[in-house]
Amino acid sequence: MVVSSAAMLRASGLRRWGQLPGSPKLWSGGRVSWAPARRTATWRLEPAGRGCWDEPVHIAVRGLAPGQPVTLSASLRDEKGALFRARARYLADAGGLLDLARAPALGGSFTGLEPMGLLWALEPEKPLVRLVKRNVQTPFAVELEVLEGHEPDAGRLLGRAVLERDFLRPGMRRVPVRAGRVRGTLFLPPGAGPFPGIIDLFGSGGGLCEYRASLLAGHGFAVLALAYFKFEDLPEYLDDVHLEYFEEAIDFMLQHPKVKGPGVGLLGFSKGGDLCLSMASFLKGITATVLINSCVANTITPLHYKDMFIPSLGSDPGKIVVTESGVLIFLDIWDNPLEELNYQSIIPLERAQGPFLFLVGMDDHGWKSEFYARIASERLQAHGKDRPQIIYYPGTGHCIEPPYFPLCRASVHTVLGQAVLHGGEPKAQSRAQVDAWQEIQTFFHKHLNGKKSVPSSKM
Repeated sequence: MVVSSAAMLRASGLRRWGQLPGSPKLWSGGRVSWAPARRTATWRLEPAGRGCWDEPVHIAVRGLAPGQPVTLSASLRDEKGALFRARARYLADAGGLLDLARAPALGGSFTGLEPMGLLWALEPEKPLVRLVKRNVQTPFAVELEVLEGHEPDAGRLLGRAVLERDFLRPGMRRVPVRAGRVRGTLFLPPGAGPFPGIIDLFGSGGGLCEYRASLLAGHGFAVLALAYFKFEDLPEYLDDVHLEYFEEAIDFMLQHPKVKGPGVGLLGFSKGGDLCLSMASFLKGITATVLINSCVANTITPLHYKDMFIPSLGSDPGKIVVTESGVLIFLDIWDNPLEELNYQSIIPLERAQGPFLFLVGMDDHGWKSEFYARIASERLQAHGKDRPQIIYYPGTGHCIEPPYFPLCRASVHTVLGQAVLHGGEPKAQSRAQVDAWQEIQTFFHKHLNGKKSVPSSKM
């Protein structure tokens, strides 16, 4: 029996072909075209639920058409409302699945096989803004979208998800520290403890930065994020630093019931790095020290400890390079520590009792970190000490952050109020940060906790 099209429509309760998904559509001119079925894409994020910022996440999209071109986007707003975005073009596989661990990005903010590219490739909507976490008690919420087609012609929204990334693992404790003169925040892992202790210092921007300490504490350490100027009742400016303040911080850690002795580790970045070198060289209770793009000499301001005085390394502001966009490059302003006039500024790190790990960005535009690490190695060996562990990262700038923080080639310095070039290339920086984070944990677990290795978090 032959049934007419009209009868089929009446039987189905539909009045025109356009209501049938994936059916021919009759236009007013009598021509017939094909309207593809409308699909709803579903994001698959593993592990499901909230995770820590420094953990990899398996990202995939299901429910696409075989070989369908799509654009994936990620966006994030920091606590000050600054917007960061990343986008990449992809093709679904023959089964309609898009797995970022298997599918290469064809263009956009990054290319190639980059499972975490939607995070590390985030770029600020306004230039010279650096992504930092100011309140570690709240997560970063990354909004993910999949759009039909490839930019710039990407069409309708096919699916949306929110990826929440925490900076405190479940059961961790955040303890503000106001003990004597010491100002900071102590992060304690879950459990009875005691835990190996670490003091974490940032650079010449001042204030109290907690996000690196909070993430590191999630891997079994008691970590004190220590402020040393431009915070509460501490000095507003970095003038005449006294090591007694840092000695008090070490005593606080070693007397804490949750901190495992007999010594603590030090983690320092930039100016915080040369302060850690000085602490390891002059103070007791230091077991191991990690330096991230640090100078081997005392910088910026004189250093005092009891009757000892170390002058700051000389500099020539006239050698500052200003780019066409007004960004400052400080790389060549610093004097050579090996010249006789500056020799007194070199920190006598051969006095330290514990080992060193130097993490060096080969594209550091802040200062000559590679040169300084070599000086440190040669000085230690000249005094009969073990050669320090040095890891060189090509294409990596001054700011080596925990994993998946996007590269910031330049940003406005919080003290100077002017834009400063940090250097780095996004893809190389992202790989360096994952590796450096693992090396930091391995080094501290080995020397503070007696463990030879830690589980890898790399994808």
